[in-house]
Amino acid sequence: MAPYTIRIIGDPVLTQRAAEVTEVDGRLVQLVEDMFETMYDAPGLGLAAPQVGVQKRLFVYDHDERPGVLINPEIRESRGEWVFQEGCLSIPGLYFEIVRPKEVLLVGYDLDGNEVQIEADELEARLFQHELDHLDGVLMVDHLDDDQRREARRALRELRLRAAEAAPSGAGGLRLP
Repeated sequence: MAPYTIRIIGDPVLTQRAAEVTEVDGRLVQLVEDMFETMYDAPGLGLAAPQVGVQKRLFVYDHDERPGVLINPEIRESRGEWVFQEGCLSIPGLYFEIVRPKEVLLVGYDLDGNEVQIEADELEARLFQHELDHLDGVLMVDHLDDDQRREARRALRELRLRAAEAAPSGAGGLRLP
């Protein structure tokens, strides 16, 4: 069983900017290990710390069987445009075509404090942009156009109703943004 429960849209932690990581210690290393386990259990390609309720600027990822962690990441350059159907572990079951830059240069740090620079394109670039959005309190629904946003609200209402029906009496369901 995954060490963490992934936070779902409506949880306020998902709309807050995460704090910079100032120290890498044993607790942070354990957090990263637990986040990988949670991400693989979901399953997903990436998982940001706010998605498990931790307000720190880091995320884990595994693209093309190349797992990694980025601490205090930032996009230094981006170019192009790529439309792709995107999903999110914090918005289960919903996928939308979203336009994002096709290529990015991402800079951050690894668990040893070494600066890491990654040039990524297409799916990997999208993965990094999506996880970085989580660190800034931005969800994929924030990138939707008006028609997509209406569709998302409708789907989220249905998801909330199903969650409420499945929950024990008196338990709350999803909150809509």
